[in-house]
Amino acid sequence: MADCKHKDQRVAVFIDTQNLYWTAKTLYSSRVNFGEVLKLAVSQRKLIRVFAYVVQTKTGEEKPFFDALTKLGIETRIRPLQEYYGGLKKADWDVGIVVDAIRVAPSVDVIVLCSGDGDFVPLVEYLKNQGKRVEVIAFGKSTSSKLKEIADEFIDLDKSPKKYLIRKI
Repeated sequence: MADCKHKDQRVAVFIDTQNLYWTAKTLYSSRVNFGEVLKLAVSQRKLIRVFAYVVQTKTGEEKPFFDALTKLGIETRIRPLQEYYGGLKKADWDVGIVVDAIRVAPSVDVIVLCSGDGDFVPLVEYLKNQGKRVEVIAFGKSTSSKLKEIADEFIDLDKSPKKYLIRKI
């Protein structure tokens, strides 16, 4: 399906940073090279918008990471980490990603979702029903099989981990 990409396509990219971050950390003890992932997502087409959904902690230690994303031209959507009674911590961006994708979809030809989260299957179905091409980029080992199946194209970061990962020092 890679031949379905052409330079005149207008592309929007949605990066579920938590999903990619935790997968890279768990599977490879590494960090994601978001610059390379973005290049892969755009594939020499017309980038209209790119969003990364990030979580802010009380310590603010992630600020250099947010700044690095901004330098790549990525718009960051920031949500504070919610801490609940009993120690549970949560910062779920799924609804935010869905709303932004639906909002941006009318002005693009292709939606690139950088996440392996199966919760996005209904979004992919909706976007495809709206005539959009939907590509999913994620680590295949941890990606929902239904998400892989329903996407117009699934691009597996596991196939070139050295290119898309930065080894921790």
